[in-house]
Amino acid sequence: MQILSQSPTDPGFAQNPYPFYAAARAQGQLHRWQDYGMVAAFGHAAVHMLLRDRRFGRELPQEMQQHGPAHLAPFLATEAHSMLDAEPPRHTRLRKLVMRAFTSRGIAALQPGLETLCHQLIDAFPDHPFDLLEAYCTQVPVITICRLLGVPTDMAPQLLDWSHRMVAMYQAARTEATEHAAAAAAQAFTDFLRGYIDARRDDPRDDLITRLIAAEEEGETLSTDELIGTCILLLNAGHEATVHSLGNGVKTMLQQGWQAEWLAPEGIERLVEEILRYDPPLHMFTRYAYEEAEVFGHIFQRGEQVALLLAAANRDPAVLEEPERFDPTRPAKVNKSFGGGLHFCVGAPLARLEMQIALPILFERCPELKLAAAPQYANTYHFHGLTRLMVTV
Repeated sequence: MQILSQSPTDPGFAQNPYPFYAAARAQGQLHRWQDYGMVAAFGHAAVHMLLRDRRFGRELPQEMQQHGPAHLAPFLATEAHSMLDAEPPRHTRLRKLVMRAFTSRGIAALQPGLETLCHQLIDAFPDHPFDLLEAYCTQVPVITICRLLGVPTDMAPQLLDWSHRMVAMYQAARTEATEHAAAAAAQAFTDFLRGYIDARRDDPRDDLITRLIAAEEEGETLSTDELIGTCILLLNAGHEATVHSLGNGVKTMLQQGWQAEWLAPEGIERLVEEILRYDPPLHMFTRYAYEEAEVFGHIFQRGEQVALLLAAANRDPAVLEEPERFDPTRPAKVNKSFGGGLHFCVGAPLARLEMQIALPILFERCPELKLAAAPQYANTYHFHGLTRLMVTV
């Protein structure tokens, strides 16, 4: 197995990690990424298998778990009640209850409001260069999540602030200051949601929080802590991913020279899948081995962590012709951006709907949309998104 060295905080790597992925992939499926101190899966075959192999999971084996530092207690408490890092049977119970409330019918009902929101945001575009990320790509998902949960949309800036501070915990450049900020955000977010959930118990509405409260599976319901963890997960994961999927997608389309047929009803699904494949917002997801397991010649020991490089798998030439080329006309068959297996992203249908609505409306209303400055990605990893997207209409 090759030992690779590549700092995830190096600005050049953060701007374009794909050459590193390609070089690693050409040497094999698995390599030890020295900077992370773990084995990493670069090839599509390995990533696909590890996403589904039940010898691996998200939760550290119980005998290896330790109490986190006291200053992180509020953040760790929200993590403890989230299904993101849970495994069966707890994950099975949580996911069934959440899916009873987070239905495809409920998501589809958001479409008319989404369309109106997109037009309203575009109506407010200025006639001088502006940041599309702030004016459109951020607003569409965060306001949609507010409406879905039943939270007042004027709370959106505050929710964004909490979300940004909590999600920073997953970045390679995390510091103690990051940890204190995330803990404070988690505490404030938890306090707000606890009060809001209590109010919804007394005054049910037609929103996701009310449906989560009412969700029942074989006599089981979600506890208040589980409700809070679920709402925070839906906001943080749903908002952060969709913002950067939209931003990265618009950037790529403008640089490639977009075509109207990509945005037509018969082409929009392929366009969205190609955006997600070509330049996804999340590049790494991790798993722990639950037993001694041999994978592509490497023997993992119980508790050993492995990095699944989703963005590297998306560009594997072994499963896709010309994977480095952006081609929205190709069949959508290679896309690991939402994960896979029992941890496949529950918010994937909502993210896809938002993109399928927001992109055609944007380019129909703004056919002269152009870049006003060279786009720059944030120097963070393992998230991959722009700092801003300056455009003119």
